[in-house]
Amino acid sequence: MPAISDVARLAGVSKATASRALSGRGHVAEQTRLRVVQAASEIGYIASPDAASLVTGRTKNVGVVIPFVNSWFFGEMLEGIERTLLGAGYDLTLYNLPVSGPARARVFDFFLARKRVDAVIVIAVDLTEHEVRGLERREKPIVCVGGSGDATARLSIDDRAVGLLATEHLLHLGHTRIAHLAGIGATRHPSGVPGLRAAGFRDAVDAAEAAGATGVGGGRSPSGAIGSGAIGSGPIEAIVVETEMSMPGGFEAGLQLLGHPAHRPTAVFAATDEIAFGVIRAAERLGLSIPRDLSVIGVDDHEHAALFDLTTIAQTPAEQGRLAVEVALRMLGDAALPDPLPDSGAPLATRLVVRGSTARATA
Repeated sequence: MPAISDVARLAGVSKATASRALSGRGHVAEQTRLRVVQAASEIGYIASPDAASLVTGRTKNVGVVIPFVNSWFFGEMLEGIERTLLGAGYDLTLYNLPVSGPARARVFDFFLARKRVDAVIVIAVDLTEHEVRGLERREKPIVCVGGSGDATARLSIDDRAVGLLATEHLLHLGHTRIAHLAGIGATRHPSGVPGLRAAGFRDAVDAAEAAGATGVGGGRSPSGAIGSGAIGSGPIEAIVVETEMSMPGGFEAGLQLLGHPAHRPTAVFAATDEIAFGVIRAAERLGLSIPRDLSVIGVDDHEHAALFDLTTIAQTPAEQGRLAVEVALRMLGDAALPDPLPDSGAPLATRLVVRGSTARATA
């Protein structure tokens, strides 16, 4: 196997110069650097990351913690993270995190805290104080995308504003019988993504009441609906139903929600596009027409949203992944512009995309 001494001999430089030229650390004349790179290429020399880490104290590896790997949103974000890390010369180690239990503790107490990663990117996970402090004690920068917890840097959309905007769209179209299909845990964990989007839904309903309605709610949950609850009483019927944030979850909840004509809403705000896809399929199964009989709006702008002609609140998970890596590199001092860090309090961009799944309420 070729060694650094072989590269130095072929390029006509010292081993120290060859090492600086290949690592990018320390000054080397450009002509000399090119000669060393050419020599390394000719003999097939590959620098050892373990040896480099002994000198620099860096592993050039970032740990990425994610709750799911089999959904479009998280796949898009991972692609953005990986593409940006590779472009910066970094590798990644992926941890598919369970909600709780010994396996989760091992990820934070052993794999991330004691193994060789330079920084940690956490996606849509609610971190405990113990988990955050354990990483900080070992001087590992943490960048969170969504979720909650007192991390050094956080990037997220304003999920409460997303719920507000989606519901306002339906209210402005004249709908007064509206259901929100929220993610599981929206009621138990109000600071999580499902809880915040449900809070935005309630904000919009409350604002409609303040603008002139005599009351809010009165909606009864259909028999068998998952985790449902009505809001208030009056001419605006607002129902919250919790379900899995997936197309099957939306389909199952949609069948229960729409299968009772006496309590059927005329509009649904789905917490994700995948839930919305399931609702649309449930409506079709029941013989309902979209949007004549039912308006549906989702969140994400999934790659198949246009195929379903779905109105949605668009966000860009791949771009969020890229930004998370940029923040991590700035915290490590490896970015071209180490300071300042992006404002963690500023929400990432979202926008309303109107397609054919929403329309004015019929009489």
